[in-house]
Amino acid sequence: MLIPSTFGGSVRIGVFLFGGVEMADAGLGGTEPTERRYDQAAIEHAHRELLSCGELAERLGYDSFWLTEHHFQHEGYEVVPNGLMFAAFLAARTGRIRIGTMFNVVGQWHPLRLAEDFALLHNLSGGRGILGVGRGTVPREMLPLTAGAVSVGSYDNPSAAAADRLNREITEESLDVLHAAFTHERFSYSGRHFCVPPPGIPDRGGEVRELTLVPRPRYPFQTWQAVTSPPTLRAAPTRGFGGVFWLRERHRLAADWRAFAETFEQVHGRPLERGERRMLVLNVAVGDTRAQAMATVRAGHDEFWRFLAPYGWGRGYVGPDGRPADGSFVPTLEDSMAQGPWAVGTADDVAAHIVALDDLLGLTDLVIFPGMPGDPYDRVREQMERFARDVAPRLPTAAPARTPASGRPGPSPSEEPA
Repeated sequence: MLIPSTFGGSVRIGVFLFGGVEMADAGLGGTEPTERRYDQAAIEHAHRELLSCGELAERLGYDSFWLTEHHFQHEGYEVVPNGLMFAAFLAARTGRIRIGTMFNVVGQWHPLRLAEDFALLHNLSGGRGILGVGRGTVPREMLPLTAGAVSVGSYDNPSAAAADRLNREITEESLDVLHAAFTHERFSYSGRHFCVPPPGIPDRGGEVRELTLVPRPRYPFQTWQAVTSPPTLRAAPTRGFGGVFWLRERHRLAADWRAFAETFEQVHGRPLERGERRMLVLNVAVGDTRAQAMATVRAGHDEFWRFLAPYGWGRGYVGPDGRPADGSFVPTLEDSMAQGPWAVGTADDVAAHIVALDDLLGLTDLVIFPGMPGDPYDRVREQMERFARDVAPRLPTAAPARTPASGRPGPSPSEEPA
């Protein structure tokens, strides 16, 4: 979905879903998050419903569809362990929409497997893959998948500082390997954590000294990185990646938005256009009245924070004292609406919220988050439809998504190899 920006140009609009199970008791009075367990039928139901949502997103004209990569979540919040594999199924059922993962957790992959899998998806989908990369959130996921070698810093992780340093080192080297594999027909890499190919590999009377990624991406693609900390706020624009911003109080968001552009200009020698290479994720809930929208989304909002607050996600907000919140902060729905990360109300309310953010930031890529943890998928689809039908036309005039003869969205100024 493309809409004209209030400052000229167009805004691409996508949909992002956690991909969780339906919960009958979401909210403050429900089952404790750590006590939630769901059977295979509930998980498989979610997978089928997510495919339905992806197909609907294309029919409604959205530009992109995003899920997450998460593992071992018996709590049911995020039950898609492989966004690339899911994307392959969705790509086979669609013909235009671009598909990404927020995010492929780089430290949980060998970078060459990530490179191969993404390239295969991207090529077979006709160039509709979007590469999303991040450092992860949950030690319980990363440590088992790396045989105990790699974790991630989080608010409830006592060894967060050491884990964070190692995670950053491995992530940066992995991104170096991805770049080498994607951009060179023959490549090798030697770093502190990766040496590819390792020395001494015999092959038909010789020794392997270089590798060739098979396949390599045939089409240009975008790489987007989660921006949640000062080091990443510098690292992502330094590499030329796009930055994804979510759950930030509006003034802190604006400061980071500008800092990203300043770093890009310092490194690459040119200023970014307004909003270029920066994506905003906005949680939305549309109702007939503001009171109705708030009543309908409150349980999902509170379940969202019951799930994520222990990992310190509230740090993007401002606390009651007016200063940046620490990792223990748990916002109310009223906090989330007042500070900007949630647009809740009538179609006019939500549209006005987005126009104000465009005024503050300049938007080129907006991704809505219309389904809260535990929401029935009928409600998720209803919210996707209401946004497309009732909100987008107020921004001010909806335009159809670009679909050139190739069957894939047309390139944008930020679309280029990683």
